[in-house]
Amino acid sequence: MLLNRLLPDRPGTEPLADAFRACRVHLLWAAGFSAAVNVLYLTPTIYMMQVYDRVVPTGGLVTLVLISAAAVLALATLALLDWLRGRMLVRAGLRLDRLLSARILSRVVDIQTRAPNTQAMREFDNVRSAVAGQGALALFDAPWTPLYLGCCFLLHPALGFLTLFGGALLFFLAWLNERDSRPRLAKAIQSNNAAYAVQEAVAGQAEIVRALGMRGTSIARQVRQRRSATVQQADAQLTGGKYSGVIKFVRLVLQSAALGIAAYLVVRGQISPGSIIASSVLLSRAVAPVELLVGVWPSLVQARASWMNLIELFAQSAEHDQARTALPDPVGRIRLEGVSVRLPGTEGAQLKGVALAIEPGQTVGVIGPSGSGKTTLARVVAGALKPTLGVVRLDGAEYGARDDDERARHIGYLPQVPSLFAGTIKNNISRFAGEAGVDLGEIDQAAVAAAKAAGAHDLIQGLPNGYDTVLGPYGAGVSAGQAQRIALARALYGAPVLLVLDEPNSNLDQEGETALMNAILNASKGGAAVVIVAHRAGVLARVDRLVVMRDGSVQTEGPREAVLARLRGTPANVVAAGGTA
Repeated sequence: MLLNRLLPDRPGTEPLADAFRACRVHLLWAAGFSAAVNVLYLTPTIYMMQVYDRVVPTGGLVTLVLISAAAVLALATLALLDWLRGRMLVRAGLRLDRLLSARILSRVVDIQTRAPNTQAMREFDNVRSAVAGQGALALFDAPWTPLYLGCCFLLHPALGFLTLFGGALLFFLAWLNERDSRPRLAKAIQSNNAAYAVQEAVAGQAEIVRALGMRGTSIARQVRQRRSATVQQADAQLTGGKYSGVIKFVRLVLQSAALGIAAYLVVRGQISPGSIIASSVLLSRAVAPVELLVGVWPSLVQARASWMNLIELFAQSAEHDQARTALPDPVGRIRLEGVSVRLPGTEGAQLKGVALAIEPGQTVGVIGPSGSGKTTLARVVAGALKPTLGVVRLDGAEYGARDDDERARHIGYLPQVPSLFAGTIKNNISRFAGEAGVDLGEIDQAAVAAAKAAGAHDLIQGLPNGYDTVLGPYGAGVSAGQAQRIALARALYGAPVLLVLDEPNSNLDQEGETALMNAILNASKGGAAVVIVAHRAGVLARVDRLVVMRDGSVQTEGPREAVLARLRGTPANVVAAGGTA
Protein backbone atom coordinates (compact mmCIF):
# COMPACT_ATOMS: atom_id res chain seq x y z
CA MET A 1 0.00 0.00 0.00
CA LEU A 2 1.16 3.55 -0.78
CA LEU A 3 0.81 4.52 2.88
CA ASN A 4 3.26 1.83 3.99
CA ARG A 5 5.87 3.05 1.50
CA LEU A 6 5.60 6.57 2.89
CA LEU A 7 5.96 5.54 6.52
CA PRO A 8 9.43 6.43 7.85
CA ASP A 9 11.55 3.84 9.62
CA ARG A 10 14.50 5.98 10.80
CA PRO A 11 15.19 6.18 14.54
CA GLY A 12 13.22 9.02 16.11
CA THR A 13 10.54 9.10 13.41
CA GLU A 14 8.27 6.58 15.13
CA PRO A 15 5.69 9.27 16.13
CA LEU A 16 5.18 10.15 12.46
CA ALA A 17 4.63 6.52 11.50
CA ASP A 18 2.37 5.90 14.49
CA ALA A 19 0.24 8.96 13.69
CA PHE A 20 -0.36 7.82 10.13
CA ARG A 21 -1.12 4.30 11.31
CA ALA A 22 -3.69 5.81 13.67
CA CYS A 23 -5.36 7.36 10.61
CA ARG A 24 -5.38 4.08 8.68
CA VAL A 25 -9.02 3.32 9.57
CA HIS A 26 -10.13 6.71 8.21
CA LEU A 27 -8.10 6.25 5.04
CA LEU A 28 -9.37 2.70 4.50
CA TRP A 29 -12.97 3.83 4.88
CA ALA A 30 -12.28 6.70 2.48
CA ALA A 31 -10.77 4.24 0.01
CA GLY A 32 -13.80 1.94 0.37
CA PHE A 33 -16.22 4.80 -0.17
CA SER A 34 -14.14 5.87 -3.19
CA ALA A 35 -14.56 2.40 -4.67
CA ALA A 36 -18.33 2.60 -4.29
CA VAL A 37 -18.40 6.18 -5.59
CA ASN A 38 -16.50 5.25 -8.73
CA VAL A 39 -18.78 2.28 -9.39
CA LEU A 40 -21.84 4.49 -8.93
CA TYR A 41 -20.39 7.00 -11.37
CA LEU A 42 -21.47 4.44 -14.02
CA THR A 43 -25.11 5.32 -13.21
CA PRO A 44 -25.51 8.10 -15.83
CA THR A 45 -23.97 5.86 -18.50
CA ILE A 46 -26.26 2.94 -17.73
CA TYR A 47 -29.29 5.22 -17.41
CA MET A 48 -28.73 6.85 -20.81
CA MET A 49 -28.23 3.50 -22.49
CA GLN A 50 -31.49 2.23 -21.01
CA VAL A 51 -33.37 5.36 -22.09
CA TYR A 52 -32.10 5.29 -25.67
CA ASP A 53 -32.19 1.51 -26.12
CA ARG A 54 -35.35 0.55 -24.17
CA VAL A 55 -37.57 3.55 -23.47
CA VAL A 56 -37.31 5.52 -26.73
CA PRO A 57 -37.86 2.59 -29.16
CA THR A 58 -40.77 1.11 -27.14
CA GLY A 59 -42.32 4.19 -25.57
CA GLY A 60 -42.26 2.40 -22.20
CA LEU A 61 -43.11 5.14 -19.70
CA VAL A 62 -43.31 2.71 -16.79
CA THR A 63 -39.81 1.55 -17.61
CA LEU A 64 -38.70 5.20 -17.73
CA VAL A 65 -40.16 5.87 -14.28
CA LEU A 66 -38.55 2.79 -12.77
CA ILE A 67 -35.07 3.33 -14.19
CA SER A 68 -35.30 7.02 -13.32
CA ALA A 69 -36.12 6.15 -9.70
CA ALA A 70 -33.25 3.67 -9.61
CA ALA A 71 -30.90 6.28 -11.08
CA VAL A 72 -31.97 8.91 -8.52
CA LEU A 73 -31.42 6.43 -5.69
CA ALA A 74 -27.98 5.50 -7.03
CA LEU A 75 -26.98 9.15 -7.48
CA ALA A 76 -28.20 10.00 -3.98
CA THR A 77 -26.10 7.14 -2.63
CA LEU A 78 -23.14 8.43 -4.65
CA ALA A 79 -23.55 11.92 -3.18
CA LEU A 80 -23.83 10.51 0.35
CA LEU A 81 -20.73 8.34 -0.02
CA ASP A 82 -18.79 11.21 -1.60
CA TRP A 83 -19.72 13.38 1.40
CA LEU A 84 -18.73 10.61 3.81
CA ARG A 85 -15.32 10.04 2.25
CA GLY A 86 -14.67 13.78 2.43
CA ARG A 87 -15.56 13.70 6.14
CA MET A 88 -13.29 10.70 6.68
CA LEU A 89 -10.35 12.55 5.16
CA VAL A 90 -11.09 15.66 7.23
CA ARG A 91 -11.21 13.45 10.34
CA ALA A 92 -7.87 11.95 9.35
CA GLY A 93 -6.41 15.45 9.09
CA LEU A 94 -7.80 16.37 12.52
CA ARG A 95 -6.36 13.22 14.06
CA LEU A 96 -2.96 13.95 12.51
CA ASP A 97 -3.10 17.43 13.98
CA ARG A 98 -4.05 16.11 17.41
CA LEU A 99 -1.30 13.48 17.41
CA LEU A 100 1.54 15.44 15.82
CA SER A 101 1.17 19.20 16.30
CA ALA A 102 2.41 19.21 19.90
CA ARG A 103 5.20 16.74 19.08
CA ILE A 104 6.39 18.82 16.13
CA LEU A 105 6.43 22.02 18.18
CA SER A 106 8.32 20.17 20.90
CA ARG A 107 10.91 18.90 18.41
CA VAL A 108 11.31 22.40 16.94
CA VAL A 109 12.06 23.82 20.39
CA ASP A 110 14.40 20.90 21.07
CA ILE A 111 16.65 21.46 18.04
CA GLN A 112 16.20 25.22 17.63
CA THR A 113 19.66 26.07 18.91
CA ARG A 114 21.34 23.41 16.76
CA ALA A 115 19.47 23.67 13.47
CA PRO A 116 16.85 26.45 13.56
CA ASN A 117 13.57 25.44 11.91
CA THR A 118 10.76 27.98 11.75
CA GLN A 119 8.79 26.29 8.97
CA ALA A 120 7.98 22.93 10.53
CA MET A 121 4.34 23.71 11.36
CA ARG A 122 3.76 25.20 7.90
CA GLU A 123 5.20 22.03 6.40
CA PHE A 124 2.95 19.92 8.61
CA ASP A 125 -0.05 21.95 7.43
CA ASN A 126 0.96 21.17 3.83
CA VAL A 127 0.89 17.44 4.65
CA ARG A 128 -2.38 17.67 6.56
CA SER A 129 -4.03 19.64 3.74
CA ALA A 130 -2.98 17.04 1.20
CA VAL A 131 -4.37 14.23 3.36
CA ALA A 132 -7.67 16.00 4.02
CA GLY A 133 -8.16 17.63 0.61
CA GLN A 134 -8.31 17.11 -3.11
CA GLY A 135 -4.87 15.51 -3.28
CA ALA A 136 -6.00 12.40 -1.39
CA LEU A 137 -9.23 12.21 -3.41
CA ALA A 138 -7.25 12.29 -6.66
CA LEU A 139 -5.04 9.44 -5.44
CA PHE A 140 -8.08 7.39 -4.38
CA ASP A 141 -9.84 7.90 -7.73
CA ALA A 142 -6.86 7.23 -10.00
CA PRO A 143 -6.79 3.42 -9.50
CA TRP A 144 -10.36 3.16 -10.82
CA THR A 145 -9.46 4.37 -14.29
CA PRO A 146 -9.18 0.72 -15.51
CA LEU A 147 -12.84 0.18 -14.53
CA TYR A 148 -14.02 2.79 -17.03
CA LEU A 149 -11.49 1.57 -19.57
CA GLY A 150 -12.91 -1.95 -19.27
CA CYS A 151 -16.44 -0.63 -19.77
CA CYS A 152 -15.30 1.15 -22.93
CA PHE A 153 -13.95 -2.15 -24.26
CA LEU A 154 -17.29 -3.80 -23.41
CA LEU A 155 -19.07 -1.24 -25.58
CA HIS A 156 -16.68 -1.82 -28.48
CA PRO A 157 -12.94 -2.54 -28.84
CA ALA A 158 -12.51 0.60 -30.93
CA LEU A 159 -13.84 2.76 -28.11
CA GLY A 160 -11.66 0.86 -25.64
CA PHE A 161 -8.49 1.42 -27.67
CA LEU A 162 -9.36 5.09 -28.11
CA THR A 163 -9.72 5.44 -24.31
CA LEU A 164 -6.53 3.46 -23.73
CA PHE A 165 -4.60 5.63 -26.17
CA GLY A 166 -6.06 8.82 -24.70
CA GLY A 167 -5.32 7.74 -21.15
CA ALA A 168 -1.73 6.84 -22.05
CA LEU A 169 -1.29 10.19 -23.78
CA LEU A 170 -2.65 12.05 -20.78
CA PHE A 171 -0.42 10.08 -18.39
CA PHE A 172 2.56 10.95 -20.58
CA LEU A 173 1.62 14.64 -20.49
CA ALA A 174 1.19 14.41 -16.72
CA TRP A 175 4.67 12.86 -16.42
CA LEU A 176 6.14 15.67 -18.52
CA ASN A 177 4.36 18.15 -16.28
CA GLU A 178 5.80 16.52 -13.15
CA ARG A 179 9.31 16.38 -14.61
CA ASP A 180 9.32 20.03 -15.62
CA SER A 181 7.48 21.32 -12.55
CA ARG A 182 9.40 19.47 -9.83
CA PRO A 183 12.61 21.58 -9.81
CA ARG A 184 10.61 24.78 -10.26
CA LEU A 185 8.29 23.89 -7.41
CA ALA A 186 11.25 23.03 -5.17
CA LYS A 187 12.82 26.43 -5.84
CA ALA A 188 9.49 28.18 -5.31
CA ILE A 189 8.93 26.42 -1.97
CA GLN A 190 12.45 27.29 -0.81
CA SER A 191 12.04 30.93 -1.84
CA ASN A 192 8.64 31.15 -0.16
CA ASN A 193 10.07 29.80 3.09
CA ALA A 194 12.95 32.28 2.94
CA ALA A 195 10.55 35.17 2.27
CA TYR A 196 8.31 34.21 5.21
CA ALA A 197 11.37 33.89 7.47
CA VAL A 198 12.50 37.43 6.59
CA GLN A 199 9.01 38.80 7.21
CA GLU A 200 8.77 37.11 10.61
CA ALA A 201 12.21 38.38 11.62
CA VAL A 202 11.42 41.98 10.68
CA ALA A 203 7.99 41.85 12.33
CA GLY A 204 9.57 40.59 15.55
CA GLN A 205 12.01 43.54 15.63
CA ALA A 206 9.73 46.28 14.34
CA GLU A 207 10.74 48.78 17.04
CA ILE A 208 14.43 48.43 16.25
CA VAL A 209 13.68 48.71 12.54
CA ARG A 210 11.81 51.99 13.05
CA ALA A 211 14.31 53.42 15.54
CA LEU A 212 17.33 52.77 13.30
CA GLY A 213 15.67 54.11 10.16
CA MET A 214 15.68 50.67 8.56
CA ARG A 215 12.01 50.74 7.57
CA GLY A 216 12.64 51.46 3.90
CA THR A 217 15.56 49.07 3.57
CA SER A 218 13.81 46.26 5.41
CA ILE A 219 10.70 46.68 3.25
CA ALA A 220 12.87 46.71 0.13
CA ARG A 221 14.55 43.51 1.28
CA GLN A 222 11.21 41.83 1.97
CA VAL A 223 9.84 42.95 -1.40
CA ARG A 224 12.93 41.60 -3.16
CA GLN A 225 12.61 38.24 -1.38
CA ARG A 226 8.88 38.11 -2.04
CA ARG A 227 9.30 39.09 -5.69
CA SER A 228 11.84 36.31 -6.17
CA ALA A 229 9.50 33.79 -4.54
CA THR A 230 6.50 35.05 -6.53
CA VAL A 231 8.39 34.88 -9.84
CA GLN A 232 9.51 31.33 -9.16
CA GLN A 233 6.00 30.34 -8.06
CA ALA A 234 4.58 31.91 -11.22
CA ASP A 235 7.16 30.07 -13.31
CA ALA A 236 6.04 26.77 -11.78
CA GLN A 237 2.38 27.66 -12.28
CA LEU A 238 2.91 28.73 -15.87
CA THR A 239 4.69 25.48 -16.63
CA GLY A 240 1.91 23.48 -15.00
CA GLY A 241 -0.73 25.67 -16.67
CA LYS A 242 0.75 24.95 -20.09
CA TYR A 243 0.40 21.22 -19.55
CA SER A 244 -3.04 21.65 -17.97
CA GLY A 245 -4.23 23.45 -21.09
CA VAL A 246 -2.85 20.77 -23.38
CA ILE A 247 -4.39 18.03 -21.23
CA LYS A 248 -7.79 19.74 -21.29
CA PHE A 249 -7.57 20.11 -25.08
CA VAL A 250 -6.66 16.45 -25.50
CA ARG A 251 -9.52 15.37 -23.23
CA LEU A 252 -12.08 17.40 -25.18
CA VAL A 253 -10.77 16.05 -28.47
CA LEU A 254 -10.98 12.51 -27.11
CA GLN A 255 -14.58 13.04 -25.96
CA SER A 256 -15.54 14.36 -29.40
CA ALA A 257 -13.69 11.49 -31.06
CA ALA A 258 -15.59 9.03 -28.87
CA LEU A 259 -18.88 10.56 -30.02
CA GLY A 260 -17.81 10.42 -33.64
CA ILE A 261 -16.56 6.82 -33.52
CA ALA A 262 -19.65 5.71 -31.60
CA ALA A 263 -21.93 7.38 -34.15
CA TYR A 264 -20.05 5.62 -36.95
CA LEU A 265 -20.40 2.27 -35.17
CA VAL A 266 -24.15 2.88 -34.69
CA VAL A 267 -24.55 3.61 -38.40
CA ARG A 268 -22.72 0.35 -39.15
CA GLY A 269 -25.02 -1.43 -36.72
CA GLN A 270 -22.22 -2.58 -34.40
CA ILE A 271 -23.46 -0.84 -31.21
CA SER A 272 -26.77 0.53 -29.97
CA PRO A 273 -27.70 4.24 -30.21
CA GLY A 274 -27.50 4.57 -26.43
CA SER A 275 -23.81 3.83 -26.60
CA ILE A 276 -23.09 7.13 -28.35
CA ILE A 277 -23.51 9.29 -25.24
CA ALA A 278 -22.33 6.48 -22.97
CA SER A 279 -18.99 6.24 -24.76
CA SER A 280 -18.29 9.95 -24.28
CA VAL A 281 -19.24 9.84 -20.57
CA LEU A 282 -17.14 6.73 -19.94
CA LEU A 283 -14.10 8.21 -21.66
CA SER A 284 -14.51 11.42 -19.69
CA ARG A 285 -14.63 9.49 -16.41
CA ALA A 286 -11.64 7.38 -17.44
CA VAL A 287 -9.38 10.38 -18.01
CA ALA A 288 -10.84 12.67 -15.30
CA PRO A 289 -8.52 11.37 -12.53
CA VAL A 290 -5.49 12.17 -14.68
CA GLU A 291 -6.66 15.72 -15.19
CA LEU A 292 -7.41 16.06 -11.47
CA LEU A 293 -3.96 14.73 -10.58
CA VAL A 294 -2.34 17.32 -12.83
CA GLY A 295 -4.32 20.04 -11.07
CA VAL A 296 -3.35 18.95 -7.56
CA TRP A 297 0.16 17.80 -8.44
CA PRO A 298 1.95 20.94 -7.12
CA SER A 299 0.28 20.52 -3.71
CA LEU A 300 1.14 16.81 -3.66
CA VAL A 301 4.77 17.53 -4.52
CA GLN A 302 4.92 20.21 -1.84
CA ALA A 303 3.28 17.86 0.68
CA ARG A 304 5.81 15.12 -0.10
CA ALA A 305 8.74 17.55 0.28
CA SER A 306 7.26 18.77 3.57
CA TRP A 307 6.86 15.18 4.76
CA MET A 308 10.53 14.48 4.01
CA ASN A 309 11.49 17.60 5.97
CA LEU A 310 9.41 16.45 8.94
CA ILE A 311 11.11 13.04 8.80
CA GLU A 312 14.48 14.81 8.88
CA LEU A 313 13.34 16.98 11.81
CA PHE A 314 12.31 13.94 13.85
CA ALA A 315 15.45 12.01 12.89
CA GLN A 316 17.64 14.91 14.07
CA SER A 317 15.91 14.91 17.46
CA ALA A 318 15.69 11.14 17.92
CA GLU A 319 16.70 11.38 21.58
CA HIS A 320 13.66 13.54 22.36
CA ASP A 321 11.31 10.63 23.12
CA GLN A 322 13.92 8.51 24.85
CA ALA A 323 12.53 6.72 27.90
CA ARG A 324 14.08 8.12 31.09
CA THR A 325 14.21 6.73 34.62
CA ALA A 326 12.59 9.03 37.18
CA LEU A 327 15.34 10.54 39.31
CA PRO A 328 15.04 12.11 42.77
CA ASP A 329 14.88 15.88 43.06
CA PRO A 330 18.42 17.32 42.77
CA VAL A 331 20.17 19.39 45.41
CA GLY A 332 22.08 21.55 42.91
CA ARG A 333 25.52 20.01 42.41
CA ILE A 334 26.69 21.10 38.93
CA ARG A 335 29.58 19.68 36.89
CA LEU A 336 30.76 20.73 33.44
CA GLU A 337 33.10 18.17 31.85
CA GLY A 338 34.99 19.19 28.72
CA VAL A 339 32.12 21.31 27.42
CA SER A 340 32.60 22.80 23.95
CA VAL A 341 30.03 24.69 21.91
CA ARG A 342 30.08 25.68 18.27
CA LEU A 343 26.93 27.45 17.16
CA PRO A 344 25.52 26.84 13.64
CA GLY A 345 26.91 29.20 11.01
CA THR A 346 29.99 30.20 13.01
CA GLU A 347 33.61 29.41 12.20
CA GLY A 348 35.12 29.13 15.68
CA ALA A 349 33.93 27.52 18.90
CA GLN A 350 32.20 29.71 21.48
CA LEU A 351 33.30 27.41 24.32
CA LYS A 352 36.41 25.21 24.34
CA GLY A 353 36.74 22.34 26.78
CA VAL A 354 35.26 24.12 29.79
CA ALA A 355 35.48 22.18 33.08
CA LEU A 356 33.74 23.60 36.12
CA ALA A 357 32.22 22.42 39.40
CA ILE A 358 29.62 24.32 41.46
CA GLU A 359 28.36 23.15 44.84
CA PRO A 360 24.92 23.79 46.36
CA GLY A 361 24.76 27.13 48.12
CA GLN A 362 27.74 28.60 46.20
CA THR A 363 27.52 31.84 44.26
CA VAL A 364 29.80 32.00 41.23
CA GLY A 365 30.49 35.14 39.21
CA VAL A 366 31.50 34.83 35.54
CA ILE A 367 33.51 37.71 34.07
CA GLY A 368 35.57 38.38 30.99
CA PRO A 369 35.69 40.62 27.92
CA SER A 370 32.93 40.72 25.31
CA GLY A 371 32.92 37.64 23.13
CA SER A 372 34.74 35.54 25.71
CA GLY A 373 31.90 33.00 26.00
CA LYS A 374 30.21 34.16 29.21
CA THR A 375 26.66 34.17 27.86
CA THR A 376 27.19 30.88 26.03
CA LEU A 377 28.41 29.34 29.29
CA ALA A 378 25.31 30.65 31.10
CA ARG A 379 23.04 29.18 28.41
CA VAL A 380 24.76 25.80 28.70
CA VAL A 381 24.53 25.73 32.50
CA ALA A 382 20.85 26.74 32.34
CA GLY A 383 20.12 23.94 29.88
CA ALA A 384 19.05 26.41 27.18
CA LEU A 385 21.87 25.28 24.89
CA LYS A 386 23.16 21.75 24.42
CA PRO A 387 26.96 21.40 24.23
CA THR A 388 28.53 20.25 20.99
CA LEU A 389 31.01 18.19 22.99
CA GLY A 390 31.23 17.26 26.65
CA VAL A 391 28.48 16.92 29.25
CA VAL A 392 26.79 18.96 31.95
CA ARG A 393 25.71 17.07 35.06
CA LEU A 394 23.14 17.87 37.71
CA ASP A 395 23.76 15.80 40.86
CA GLY A 396 25.90 13.43 38.81
CA ALA A 397 23.29 12.77 36.10
CA GLU A 398 23.72 14.23 32.62
CA TYR A 399 21.20 16.91 31.74
CA GLY A 400 19.79 14.59 29.09
CA ALA A 401 18.97 11.96 31.73
CA ARG A 402 16.00 14.08 32.78
CA ASP A 403 13.12 15.24 30.63
CA ASP A 404 13.73 18.85 29.57
CA ASP A 405 10.69 20.24 31.39
CA GLU A 406 11.37 18.13 34.48
CA ARG A 407 14.99 19.34 34.64
CA ALA A 408 13.97 22.95 34.01
CA ARG A 409 11.60 22.78 36.99
CA HIS A 410 14.72 22.80 39.21
CA ILE A 411 16.53 25.57 37.29
CA GLY A 412 15.88 29.29 37.27
CA TYR A 413 17.21 31.26 34.29
CA LEU A 414 17.27 34.99 33.67
CA PRO A 415 18.65 35.72 30.18
CA GLN A 416 20.15 39.03 29.07
CA VAL A 417 16.86 39.94 27.42
CA PRO A 418 14.01 39.21 29.88
CA SER A 419 11.92 37.59 27.08
CA LEU A 420 8.48 37.86 28.64
CA PHE A 421 5.54 36.43 26.72
CA ALA A 422 2.06 37.59 25.83
CA GLY A 423 -0.18 36.83 28.81
CA THR A 424 -0.68 37.94 32.40
CA ILE A 425 2.21 38.69 34.72
CA LYS A 426 1.15 35.74 36.87
CA ASN A 427 1.28 33.47 33.81
CA ASN A 428 4.77 34.71 33.00
CA ILE A 429 6.06 34.22 36.55
CA SER A 430 4.53 30.73 36.78
CA ARG A 431 5.95 29.77 33.37
CA PHE A 432 2.34 29.24 32.20
CA ALA A 433 1.97 26.29 34.56
CA GLY A 434 -1.82 26.54 34.24
CA GLU A 435 -1.54 25.16 30.69
CA ALA A 436 -0.08 21.97 32.19
CA GLY A 437 -3.06 21.50 34.49
CA VAL A 438 -1.41 22.67 37.72
CA ASP A 439 -3.91 23.73 40.40
CA LEU A 440 -4.63 27.46 40.10
CA GLY A 441 -4.44 27.96 43.86
CA GLU A 442 -0.95 26.46 43.95
CA ILE A 443 0.09 28.66 41.04
CA ASP A 444 -1.15 31.81 42.79
CA GLN A 445 0.76 31.02 45.99
CA ALA A 446 3.97 30.06 44.18
CA ALA A 447 3.85 33.10 41.87
CA VAL A 448 3.39 35.53 44.76
CA ALA A 449 6.15 33.80 46.74
CA ALA A 450 8.53 34.08 43.76
CA ALA A 451 7.66 37.76 43.27
CA LYS A 452 8.33 38.45 46.96
CA ALA A 453 11.64 36.59 46.74
CA ALA A 454 12.58 38.79 43.78
CA GLY A 455 11.49 41.96 45.57
CA ALA A 456 8.91 42.55 42.81
CA HIS A 457 5.67 42.03 44.77
CA ASP A 458 5.05 45.72 45.51
CA LEU A 459 6.02 46.67 41.96
CA ILE A 460 3.48 44.23 40.52
CA GLN A 461 0.79 45.30 42.97
CA GLY A 462 1.25 48.87 41.76
CA LEU A 463 0.31 47.95 38.18
CA PRO A 464 -3.31 48.55 37.04
CA ASN A 465 -4.40 44.91 37.46
CA GLY A 466 -1.59 43.60 39.63
CA TYR A 467 -0.66 40.01 38.85
CA ASP A 468 -3.49 39.86 36.28
CA THR A 469 -2.02 42.68 34.18
CA VAL A 470 -1.92 41.44 30.60
CA LEU A 471 1.35 41.91 28.73
CA GLY A 472 1.69 42.02 24.97
CA PRO A 473 4.21 40.12 22.84
CA TYR A 474 7.80 40.39 24.14
CA GLY A 475 6.47 41.77 27.43
CA ALA A 476 4.98 44.95 25.97
CA GLY A 477 3.28 46.98 28.68
CA VAL A 478 6.05 47.27 31.27
CA SER A 479 9.41 49.04 31.28
CA ALA A 480 12.72 47.24 30.75
CA GLY A 481 13.52 47.42 34.46
CA GLN A 482 10.09 46.11 35.44
CA ALA A 483 10.40 43.31 32.87
CA GLN A 484 13.77 42.31 34.32
CA ARG A 485 12.38 42.09 37.85
CA ILE A 486 9.36 40.07 36.67
CA ALA A 487 11.74 37.76 34.79
CA LEU A 488 13.80 37.38 38.00
CA ALA A 489 10.61 36.32 39.80
CA ARG A 490 10.02 33.80 37.00
CA ALA A 491 13.54 32.44 37.53
CA LEU A 492 12.85 32.05 41.26
CA TYR A 493 9.47 30.35 40.72
CA GLY A 494 9.34 26.97 42.42
CA ALA A 495 12.50 27.55 44.50
CA PRO A 496 15.00 26.13 41.97
CA VAL A 497 18.23 24.50 43.13
CA LEU A 498 20.20 26.22 40.35
CA LEU A 499 19.89 29.89 39.48
CA VAL A 500 21.57 31.26 36.33
CA LEU A 501 21.51 35.05 35.92
CA ASP A 502 22.93 36.70 32.80
CA GLU A 503 23.47 40.44 33.24
CA PRO A 504 20.65 40.52 35.86
CA ASN A 505 21.22 44.17 36.79
CA SER A 506 21.61 45.68 33.32
CA ASN A 507 18.23 47.52 33.47
CA LEU A 508 17.84 47.95 37.22
CA ASP A 509 17.87 51.10 39.31
CA GLN A 510 19.33 51.18 42.84
CA GLU A 511 16.16 49.79 44.40
CA GLY A 512 16.03 47.00 41.86
CA GLU A 513 19.70 46.14 42.34
CA THR A 514 19.21 45.95 46.10
CA ALA A 515 16.28 43.59 45.59
CA LEU A 516 18.42 41.50 43.23
CA MET A 517 21.25 41.19 45.76
CA ASN A 518 18.81 40.12 48.48
CA ALA A 519 17.28 37.53 46.13
CA ILE A 520 20.71 36.09 45.32
CA LEU A 521 21.74 35.91 49.00
CA ASN A 522 18.45 34.29 50.03
CA ALA A 523 18.64 31.76 47.20
CA SER A 524 22.19 30.74 48.14
CA LYS A 525 21.24 30.54 51.82
CA GLY A 526 18.41 28.24 50.79
CA GLY A 527 20.96 25.90 49.20
CA ALA A 528 20.71 26.96 45.56
CA ALA A 529 23.80 27.15 43.37
CA VAL A 530 23.88 30.60 41.76
CA VAL A 531 25.76 31.54 38.57
CA ILE A 532 25.96 35.24 37.71
CA VAL A 533 27.29 36.72 34.48
CA ALA A 534 27.87 40.45 34.90
CA HIS A 535 29.82 43.45 33.65
CA ARG A 536 28.74 45.81 36.43
CA ALA A 537 30.79 45.09 39.52
CA GLY A 538 28.15 45.67 42.19
CA VAL A 539 26.31 42.39 41.75
CA LEU A 540 29.57 40.42 42.06
CA ALA A 541 30.70 42.03 45.31
CA ARG A 542 29.61 39.12 47.48
CA VAL A 543 30.05 36.06 45.26
CA ASP A 544 31.99 33.11 46.66
CA ARG A 545 33.97 32.36 43.50
CA LEU A 546 34.95 34.01 40.25
CA VAL A 547 35.38 32.42 36.83
CA VAL A 548 37.35 34.46 34.29
CA MET A 549 36.57 33.63 30.64
CA ARG A 550 38.76 34.41 27.64
CA ASP A 551 38.34 33.22 24.04
CA GLY A 552 35.84 30.57 25.07
CA SER A 553 38.04 29.03 27.76
CA VAL A 554 38.31 29.39 31.51
CA GLN A 555 41.38 31.55 32.05
CA THR A 556 41.29 31.25 35.83
CA GLU A 557 38.78 30.44 38.55
CA GLY A 558 38.67 30.10 42.30
CA PRO A 559 37.71 32.00 45.46
CA ARG A 560 36.83 35.61 44.68
CA GLU A 561 39.64 37.28 46.59
CA ALA A 562 42.25 34.85 45.27
CA VAL A 563 41.15 35.40 41.67
CA LEU A 564 41.15 39.18 42.10
CA ALA A 565 44.67 38.98 43.54
CA ARG A 566 45.84 37.05 40.48
CA LEU A 567 44.13 39.54 38.17
CA ARG A 568 45.79 42.63 39.61
CA GLY A 569 47.87 44.08 36.85
CA THR A 570 45.91 42.28 34.09
CA PRO A 571 45.03 44.67 31.21
CA ALA A 572 41.47 46.01 31.46
CA ASN A 573 40.55 44.76 27.99
CA VAL A 574 41.18 41.17 29.15
CA VAL A 575 38.95 41.16 32.21
CA ALA A 576 36.58 44.01 31.38
CA ALA A 577 34.56 45.42 34.28
CA GLY A 578 34.77 42.23 36.29
CA GLY A 579 38.45 42.76 36.98
CA THR A 580 37.72 45.58 39.36
CA ALA A 581 34.83 43.87 41.09
